[in-house]
Amino acid sequence: MTTATAPPTAPPTPAELAAAHGLTLSGARPSLPRYIAELWDRRHFVTAYATARMQATYSTAKLGQVWHLVTPLLNAAVYYFIFGLVMRASHNVPDYVPFLITGVFVWDFIGSSINAGTRAVHSNLGLVRALHFPRASLPLSTVIQLFQQLLVTMGALVILLLAFGQTPSLSWFLAVPTLLLTAVFAAGCAMVMARIGSKSPDVSQLMPFVLRTWMYSSGVMWSIDQMLKTDQLPHWVSMLLKLNPAAVYIDLMRFSLIDSFTAHSLPEHVWPIAIGWALLAGVGGFVYFWKAEEEYGRG
Repeated sequence: MTTATAPPTAPPTPAELAAAHGLTLSGARPSLPRYIAELWDRRHFVTAYATARMQATYSTAKLGQVWHLVTPLLNAAVYYFIFGLVMRASHNVPDYVPFLITGVFVWDFIGSSINAGTRAVHSNLGLVRALHFPRASLPLSTVIQLFQQLLVTMGALVILLLAFGQTPSLSWFLAVPTLLLTAVFAAGCAMVMARIGSKSPDVSQLMPFVLRTWMYSSGVMWSIDQMLKTDQLPHWVSMLLKLNPAAVYIDLMRFSLIDSFTAHSLPEHVWPIAIGWALLAGVGGFVYFWKAEEEYGRG
């Protein structure tokens, strides 16, 4: 009499072995609440990394950190010569020099944040592959670094505004929420571009052209309101110019600090648009970046 033998059992799969021994996938994307908590736990690393990068930016230059202030001032001087004097963009724009330097300082922060965010992950692949940490730390640290620089230039901006006859008033306090909304918007855009740049590094070569086009359409060196009054533009073009987030934040800063802007009432829709862009870019950009968390640093 023969006894039936049990069929051989298949060996456990790697997934079953990992589950049996309590192993988890290294670098797996955590849930969004957990990811936010991990990022908050590393807030000191993010700020320290940003500060170190800022201090190292011009460490080999003789003027050192003074270039943080000199660079936007030189840009403003060039724009004033070309647009203010040669192209007469200053015509019918009161307080044109404060108008120009305020626009240049705010735009420099927005444009630099987005441009730096494009390279935030790809230029730190060694760090990404060697250590486990929330990858959002990288684009956020670049924005914090540039925000620290912006605070330095804002101090210089106040001195320049006083030198050109602007009078301090309570409206100057509106610069604080404007700066915060601008920073949230820039951080969200930087995270979107960081994810795109991590997969397509060539995007960083295209961004200067995109940002230059955006700058020219944001009223940095010319008045959008004056152009809308004199030029018969298609309705959709006018709407795009009015809803342009960079133009909105620049106008809010000008309204806060420049007498000729403060003297006129700000359109009621400007603050809701500014808040809406900050929430859309900040929250949407963060979620968009988080969804690809486990893909960063992989071949």
